[in-house]
Amino acid sequence: MASFEQLIGELERTGQRRLVVLSGDEQWTLSQAVALRETLPGDWVWLDEQPSKAISSLLGREFRHAVFDASAGFDVAAFAALSGTLSAGSLLVLRVPPLAHWAEHPDQDSLRWSDSAEAIATPHFVRHFCRTVAADPDAIVWLQGHPLSLPPFPDAPDWLPASGGPQREQAEILNVLEGMSPGIVAVTAARGRGKSALAGMLLNRIAGSAVVTAPAKGATDVIARFAGEHFNFMAPDVLLASSLQADWLIVDEAAAIPGPLLEKLVLRFPRVLLTTTVQGYEGTGRGFLLKFCARFTGLQRFSLSVPIRWAAGCPLERVVASALLFDDTLLDRRPEGEVRLTSLEPEAWERQPALVTLVYELLCAAHYRTSPLDLRRMMDAPGQHFAVAQTDSDIAGALWLVDEGGLSPELSRAVWAGYRRPRGNLVAQSLAAHGGSPLAATLKGRRVTRIAVHPYRQREGIGQALIRNASGEDYLSVSFGYTDELWHFWQQCGFVLVRMGSHREASSGCFTAMALLPLSKAGHQLCEQAQLRLQRDARVLSAWNGEKIPVDDGWEATLNNDDWLELAGFAFAHRAFSTSVAALTRLLLSVDTPLPALRDKMAGKADDLGRKALLAKLRSETAQALESLDKARCQQLKDAILQWQFFQ
Repeated sequence: MASFEQLIGELERTGQRRLVVLSGDEQWTLSQAVALRETLPGDWVWLDEQPSKAISSLLGREFRHAVFDASAGFDVAAFAALSGTLSAGSLLVLRVPPLAHWAEHPDQDSLRWSDSAEAIATPHFVRHFCRTVAADPDAIVWLQGHPLSLPPFPDAPDWLPASGGPQREQAEILNVLEGMSPGIVAVTAARGRGKSALAGMLLNRIAGSAVVTAPAKGATDVIARFAGEHFNFMAPDVLLASSLQADWLIVDEAAAIPGPLLEKLVLRFPRVLLTTTVQGYEGTGRGFLLKFCARFTGLQRFSLSVPIRWAAGCPLERVVASALLFDDTLLDRRPEGEVRLTSLEPEAWERQPALVTLVYELLCAAHYRTSPLDLRRMMDAPGQHFAVAQTDSDIAGALWLVDEGGLSPELSRAVWAGYRRPRGNLVAQSLAAHGGSPLAATLKGRRVTRIAVHPYRQREGIGQALIRNASGEDYLSVSFGYTDELWHFWQQCGFVLVRMGSHREASSGCFTAMALLPLSKAGHQLCEQAQLRLQRDARVLSAWNGEKIPVDDGWEATLNNDDWLELAGFAFAHRAFSTSVAALTRLLLSVDTPLPALRDKMAGKADDLGRKALLAKLRSETAQALESLDKARCQQLKDAILQWQFFQ
């Protein structure tokens, strides 16, 4: 290990960090990692099981050396986050299977993002990662059964660590902030550039009051260190619920806070500083600037480019950014020329890596929330399809579709009844679980996962052209946080609204909308049935949600066959109350029996029962009402639906 001791001395002198890949069987990589830990002094953070949960407590802190175990599964988001916590002079040791067989190994982390019942191999990502590491002159790869060979030390100058005072970029921004009139400033940077330190320095300089908020208090250690006694933290939801007033609001890692919550906080305070990481792993990309910051006229933007915790050109930062495609410079270039549409399949990662890298870059940079998990999904999850609007110089737009549906009739019925919720099939399952047709999930569709048009080529119809040229069997679908602007786009593309969620999503602050573009005869029938159901239920759903659903009002007060099936599914199976609420409203108009729990629930009255007890009572009263209307019909539906829980 003497060669590693010499390497550490050189890294400390130059302010750099290195990636060390240990490739072999688990016992061999473990023994080498332990030997390194015992030889080289440092914190030696060790992430193996459930690294995503562990990394949340490490963000915002600094460590010397770390080991990341990717022997069974590679959580790349946690890997990237861990790399950002390491100080100058550190090693990031990565344990992986033998390189010759790694691409065929099932990756346990794929269970989080592939929508597969079993772990899958991830050959496209593994080969891309291995190519990236092999092409980097400073990455250290130690193979079991082979001698260790360290790359030569570069002729780099001595590195002078930051003294604790503001660096040039920080000082320039601080001068603006200290004399700032009421308004909003956003400071963005890659990891390690000192944006949290900048926020702490500001707290130490301003004369007025200030409050700090962030997704997690543990991630604000750097701000607290620089702010000293001026540090005052409140969690975002607690702060919003309070009546606290202050001259300044400091939001660290702002892009990781749900947009609607962040917007309400920003509007509460006269002066606001937003800091966030725009590359990598905090749950966002350039979309934070494009989507959120664009809402505020007069918002000032600054960026920090020079690393402070390590020297510029750090080999570890470079190889992680290359492996996980953190480059986002595409949005700075205007794609020139005529647009031509082409399709791509995941195999393009091997045949056309440069092109598909640009597709990933555009789709992620233009999205408000993104993660390295999206890269894993795009590369290796089954059923992914891509379309590209290409120009002579770059790409102007991209569309990402995923296969859904095709469930067996037995499983589709079980999903409708609430007996099963298999992985994946977001819209296809919703069409069954929340719609009127027990066989809805047997149809095959393709869901629009993401669509993006380059900012310099928007308003040209490129997005609509990508949708029009997309193919599928029965329908295309989309699920999105409803806004009038977004719905206008999907309407222009020919989609029909078929469902509106029953509550606002925390991530978007909007109701989830689902829409279909039918392609086959069966797709048209399903779409028409779902749209008519939504129109018939819209009056009740709008009143229940407190927000009008943008469809024609097709209210009917009398029960029909669909209502009978819906009510039987609620009474005798596990259909959700929110799904059945319109049919339940019509049921109460059709019977004279007391049904106290149902009538009180519809009237919004409080109850003394617990949630489960109340739901059981509601189901029991629904069954009672159906029996009073037509006992034979009720029994027939009950017998049929109870059989749907038994399937292969």
